[in-house]
Amino acid sequence: MSGRPGRTCVRCSQPISRYNPDASCSNCARTEATPAISDRAWRDEAVHRALATWDFGTVLRLVRRRSGLSQKAVRELTGLTQGFISDLERGLKQINGRETIIDVLTGLGLPSDLRPLLLAPFAQAESQRLIEAVDPALPWTSTRMVTSLEAAVGGVMNGLNRRSMITALGGAGLTQYILQAAIAPPEAVAATARNGISVSDQLLTSLQSTTDVLRQTDASRGSGNLARAATAHLKVLLQFLKEGDFNEATGRRLAAVTADTAIQTAWYRFDSGAHTVAHNLLLGALRAAHASADSRLRAGALSFLAIHGYSVGDPRDAVTAARTARQVAADQDAPALHAMLLTRQARGHARLGEDRQARIALEEAQALCARGRGEDDPHWLYWINDGEIMGQTGSCLLDLGRPDQAAEAFADARNAFSPDEVRTRAQFLSRAATAQMRAGDVDAGSATGHEVLTLVAGVRSARLDDNIAAMLTEARRYSPAAPAQDLLERGQTIMEERAA
Repeated sequence: MSGRPGRTCVRCSQPISRYNPDASCSNCARTEATPAISDRAWRDEAVHRALATWDFGTVLRLVRRRSGLSQKAVRELTGLTQGFISDLERGLKQINGRETIIDVLTGLGLPSDLRPLLLAPFAQAESQRLIEAVDPALPWTSTRMVTSLEAAVGGVMNGLNRRSMITALGGAGLTQYILQAAIAPPEAVAATARNGISVSDQLLTSLQSTTDVLRQTDASRGSGNLARAATAHLKVLLQFLKEGDFNEATGRRLAAVTADTAIQTAWYRFDSGAHTVAHNLLLGALRAAHASADSRLRAGALSFLAIHGYSVGDPRDAVTAARTARQVAADQDAPALHAMLLTRQARGHARLGEDRQARIALEEAQALCARGRGEDDPHWLYWINDGEIMGQTGSCLLDLGRPDQAAEAFADARNAFSPDEVRTRAQFLSRAATAQMRAGDVDAGSATGHEVLTLVAGVRSARLDDNIAAMLTEARRYSPAAPAQDLLERGQTIMEERAA
């Protein structure tokens, strides 16, 4: 039938040459009649897997059949030829190009809540890159060092599941990583012709001084106020490693400042209760220390991995890390460094119930400490003294179930700390109070506990809070007694304020 002059489509107002029952043009009538992919068709696990792997042929075949549509109908939805659709569903063709993929999926009506599945291949590739960055069996390059630290700073490593992390560590867990740090050949760290900022000795001195100031502040005020500042400082150093101009010697010094900063940042995170972030930062710090060619920094990173091991991980890792650190730094005249490492080893032994091994390590630590500082003892190891050794001895004895001896060791340690080291003093005193009460001296334990509660105002430390909580738990056993009851009531009030 021919169209009547002046007749227009009721939908698009365009002239029409053929009548349709609803007085619309043939194009609008065809559009109205085109079926759509139902939302129900997308709600299938097989469809989701195909989306996540970018298998668009399977996606198309499944949603088309679940909607009862023909390939011709899909052609109208997507603009693809019927022959291409057939080859795509049979796996003979692929959709290439971001714009084409977007157009096809938009035409099919991909629900918005399923769009994140399309990012899965990129996430898998990124996970693989991160796994390779921490695989100790692969060459310890400066690129992998930067990648592992950037991932740790950004919290990306936390998204890797435990199985992936074990695989990333070469199948033998942290032990292989620790041992590889001692034997992996050094990597080149020079970076020239980047047209970036020239990394000078003056700049590195300034960057190191910032790390040192943060470290000194930690002993007095705790890590809660430092973690964010240290993380920002570490990001600056990583930017210099990626974009700066420096020769081999300067590059190793830059790696050393980065390692020191990463170790401290990990410590602040750990002391704040972010144990996984701290662990990942320490893995990156160990790589940076390795790149610096400074065995003392490698030993330092391993010593903090030991703390992580005996505190929240596997105490065997603490023993392995401390022993390996001593081997790494065997060529250094650094009695204070070795004494510190021996206390870390002793803490691991104590957590494992290995009384004899813990005592041997502590006795050797005391003998080394008595020698004083050596020529190669690092500047950042300022806290090793008789008080630290006796305090760690008290902690070992407490773990070994000898509270009376632990209380004596803590008593010997208490006067060795500077008044400025508020957090450190409060830490040891909280353990001392626990030991005194556990040994049956409720009056002395309560008095020491009140000292702790007086010190903690303004100090932010999750580890300190844990020790105070343990102290108050011990006081609860004696709460009918007036001294313990007073300590418990005051402590509960303070802890509520700190948690607010």
